[in-house]
Amino acid sequence: MKTDLEALVVRHTRRVPLPDGPAGNGAAEAGAAEAGAVMARRFDAALMDTGYKLSGDLLAALSRLDDQAVVTLAVRTLATVREMVGDHVRHNAYFIDFPRNVPDTFEFWMDCVRATFSEPADQEKAAIRLSEGTLDLLTLATYGSYQHTYEQMLARHDELIASARDRVTVLHLGGDLKTEVTGLYLALAGSVTPLNEDDARDLALLAGHCVDGPQPGEIPVREIRALVNRARVDAGGEPLLDTVTDVLRLACALGDGDVTLQEPTRFPPFPRRIRRVLLGGLDRVVAQNPAKLADTGVHAERWKRLGERLHPHEYPRWPHAADVFAVARGDKPAPTPDARIEALFGAGDVSGAVELLATMPGRLFRGLDRLLRLPLVPFEQEAVLAAAERTTKDVSGRVLLGVREHLANRAKPATPDAPDAPDVPSDGKAKRKRKKAGKTRRHRVFVNRRGRAWTTPETRTPIPEPVRERLIALLDAEIARRLPAGGRLLVDPDMLDVALPLSGRAAAAGLGVLPRGSRSRVEGEVLRFFVYWRQRGVMTDYDLSALMLSRGFDSPTWISFTNLKDGAGVHSGDVTNAPEGASEFIDIRLGWFTRTYVLPQVHIYGGEGFDQVEESFFGYMTRDPEQEGRPYEPRTVRMKSDLRGPGRVALPLVFERSEDGAWTARWLHLYLAGSPNYNQTESNHVTVSALLRAFVDREYLTVGHLVDLMAARGVEVVRWGASSAPAGDRAPAGDVTYLGLERPDGLPEGTRVITPENLRDLIPA
Repeated sequence: MKTDLEALVVRHTRRVPLPDGPAGNGAAEAGAAEAGAVMARRFDAALMDTGYKLSGDLLAALSRLDDQAVVTLAVRTLATVREMVGDHVRHNAYFIDFPRNVPDTFEFWMDCVRATFSEPADQEKAAIRLSEGTLDLLTLATYGSYQHTYEQMLARHDELIASARDRVTVLHLGGDLKTEVTGLYLALAGSVTPLNEDDARDLALLAGHCVDGPQPGEIPVREIRALVNRARVDAGGEPLLDTVTDVLRLACALGDGDVTLQEPTRFPPFPRRIRRVLLGGLDRVVAQNPAKLADTGVHAERWKRLGERLHPHEYPRWPHAADVFAVARGDKPAPTPDARIEALFGAGDVSGAVELLATMPGRLFRGLDRLLRLPLVPFEQEAVLAAAERTTKDVSGRVLLGVREHLANRAKPATPDAPDAPDVPSDGKAKRKRKKAGKTRRHRVFVNRRGRAWTTPETRTPIPEPVRERLIALLDAEIARRLPAGGRLLVDPDMLDVALPLSGRAAAAGLGVLPRGSRSRVEGEVLRFFVYWRQRGVMTDYDLSALMLSRGFDSPTWISFTNLKDGAGVHSGDVTNAPEGASEFIDIRLGWFTRTYVLPQVHIYGGEGFDQVEESFFGYMTRDPEQEGRPYEPRTVRMKSDLRGPGRVALPLVFERSEDGAWTARWLHLYLAGSPNYNQTESNHVTVSALLRAFVDREYLTVGHLVDLMAARGVEVVRWGASSAPAGDRAPAGDVTYLGLERPDGLPEGTRVITPENLRDLIPA
């Protein structure tokens, strides 16, 4: 348990909890300190190979400990950071010399054919495929399986030449383990945005450990509350419940199901104690406010299934709990809020619907777009806007920011969808072409909670521009009011283009991962993508590919197992079976690249899905051409992201070349349904291109927007980065907040530090 908790702290905070070293005295103490200092320096050197290092404070603190305490801590921490960067597994390449000596695709396939027909045992199997008029690569004896060991591959590669642009992530000095664990628990439990699946699992572990310690003053996210409630119930305490849906989520948590209520939960036979907790809590909620029965109908089927396990008829002392199940069965009327609102709209009573929505401010703001697209008379439109202005203060900051981002994407295009027609008579064919171009340009992109993405043409009527601008001003004013109004803000300029994490599911777990819609600079001449997977029980074939597109999202070319080389890019070779784990790589020489977009993709050609394999992750490295080294060098890894999502095609991010030749990465975290088997770039590039175009056209609300709002309120903003830190490289003292991709050394004591790992703390409540 202690090792797990230490790993959580390091992963989430980049701080190392300081162990208690054995005490000494006199000469023995001096000798122990010297031995500890030696081991601390060795620890730091070992970390450098993975792209990490110890901060000055942490190195000094470890140097004062007994050498054995340092060794114990070093072993655990190295294992954690190696897993964070993907260096805990062996990354072999199919072509042993990759990226050198990769053959042409057809030449390679013919070599596999010749090798197969030179082996009598393999001839019959391959000949059957040839007799059917096709050549199945998977039947060739030498195709898809490593022809060399990992050690043989390493022997063929030179050592990596160090570069000033290699990644260096600093690990900082933490407090004792109890303090660090408590602080991390309070931060996750008090988050104002939902957590991703990995963070939710971590919170569940922390909640059980911290159940008897300090608790957050408020738990605003209901899904998080369910995880905390389970820990409280498991420890014999009372859960925190104020809606009937809180009880349903708790039941899902106790049944190891989905607390988001997106997936069905198979409820187990609950013991009597748990049934009493759930039914008693349900009875108290309804008794205090009978109107909350109306929420039952939203999840009626789940309530029916839960009722089969709780047996509410056996507990007559809780009649209000029985009412919940009566509503779910339809035996007791309790119209849902949505049903009441739709009834008012159906009767043409817009004012009544607006007044009802005003009692539910969050729902009102989420429905503003629909309301403003209705054929409203002026006084009805004014009633909608007045209700919004009256209730803004009661809406969560996350909802306000979400609506603000939505309105930014509802602006009328500045230019027409099709170019203006020439000032000459036009025939019918030309008019039809212009009409078609106007219809196909603008698309909406949708992404569900698990990252499944799709697009659809934009068919909504525009919101009147004066109304849109009035709402934007209202939202910005309220958001600014909740932000700090004084002190100093040290900002790494690279942080300004990071999208606000309005949902924890907008980013996967991993190293260097940013929320969906974020942009980050790409440095280095060679861009290397990688994917690793290890199947659980079924032969599984993942394929790494890269789709290249022009500025108009057309003229597609690609690098994949069917096209191993393409100008600036080269593929490491196709591995089709991974009982011990497998890796594939693609190198792109950015200086040789002439197109605008490079979109890496991971396709499931066959076998287990991303949620089924033992492990799978994607990432990219940047290198200089002269660095050489192994195919996988952890200190050149810029990003490593777990692949855990629905569908059979993963689109982690896209790289874009600007007109001045600079490259940026734009984060997607998307999954496509794909086909059950045989997914490849050639078959889906049209769909992917359309999705990418819709995504690139979308505007995301970034950290820079909040920084501008804070600056307007009087916060002193100081640029603080590798190329912009003030002279002396020391931060100013006082009320200081640092905002950057990594925490630097030199910050004064008490500085509030916000990095991508805790960026949710920047979202106002």
